[in-house]
Amino acid sequence: MKGIVALLEDAVARGAVPGAVALAVRGDGVLFEAAAGRRDLSGPAAMTTDTIFALASMTKAIVSVGAMQLVEQGRLALDAPVADVLPVLAAPRVLEGFDAASVPLLRPARTVMTLRHLLTHTAGFGSPDWNPDLRRYLEQTGLPSAPANFDQLSRTPLLFDPGARWNYSISVGIAGLLMEAVSRQSLDRYLREHVLGPLGMENTTFLLTPAQQSRRARMHQRTADGTLAPIDWPAGLGQAFTAGNGGLCGTAGDYGRFLRMLLNGGELNGTRLLSEETVADMGRNQIGELQVPTMVSVAPERSNDVNFFPGMAQKWGLGFLLNGEPGPHGRSAWSMAWGGLCNSYFWLDPARGVAGCMLAQVLPFADPKALELFGAVERAVYAG
Repeated sequence: MKGIVALLEDAVARGAVPGAVALAVRGDGVLFEAAAGRRDLSGPAAMTTDTIFALASMTKAIVSVGAMQLVEQGRLALDAPVADVLPVLAAPRVLEGFDAASVPLLRPARTVMTLRHLLTHTAGFGSPDWNPDLRRYLEQTGLPSAPANFDQLSRTPLLFDPGARWNYSISVGIAGLLMEAVSRQSLDRYLREHVLGPLGMENTTFLLTPAQQSRRARMHQRTADGTLAPIDWPAGLGQAFTAGNGGLCGTAGDYGRFLRMLLNGGELNGTRLLSEETVADMGRNQIGELQVPTMVSVAPERSNDVNFFPGMAQKWGLGFLLNGEPGPHGRSAWSMAWGGLCNSYFWLDPARGVAGCMLAQVLPFADPKALELFGAVERAVYAG
């Protein structure tokens, strides 16, 4: 514990992060939880373990668990057409580029999109942070980076036929729309009643109370000279249309409860959310021979290039990145992981029965200094 606190304090002193919370768990409890630094470099408030963070894409794992609950109940099917539930996606179009006059070249998709495609980022959707053609198309058409209604969703193009390759995208947010359609509940209410509430994740929500907002860490931007500057970053203001893509806020302690549930094969403190078989499936390769490639940034203010395991075979489960070989900091092969845009990260190692996370609020994503700290925390966990 003292060693990990020292890691965090040193990182704060070096300007790697303004503040951070790190946590590690086993299925039966918390191994350690520590905080260092400040919530906001423009103010005196200390970072504490009950600080609330914008979780960004760490939301996706939680939504994926909710979707798999509905699969277990037979209300959704992994390989049924998405259009059976969302007719607006019955005829998606694929963007193949632009002609000499900059007119987008669109054609009908040749394969059928499924929930499995959505949960594995193989549905064909993209993100303008990592795809120049999509960024150009959205700018030309005036569409937002993520659709805000069904009309915009119907006009958002695919980048390839469903199942053809892996591409990080808004697709888990669309899986959330499927969940709403079959459950007849908002995603917020569904997660509260079936995932967050049963796990006791009281500080994880799309809509923060005033008291919770007062405990939120502020976002910081890495500047050209390497220092950190506080910036405004709205979060916790309620559920957006595709909030399942990254709209939750929460604490490290809450996320630790979620990770413990997965380590225990879908159960925590006598409450079962998923079957052991389903949790195991979520951690298996679901994309076959496809690979998770480097995500090349076209929005450097928001993200660096992203490849957490260069030179290693990387796959995707139902909601998680999978490393095909042992990781450089201690995790076993086929551990489950991902992170959030704000340089928050988690991993889950079923083989060793340990999981952990580090929460910070720094842009751009995949910040080398933040990743160095996360790696050091992971090494300390396994060394212990």
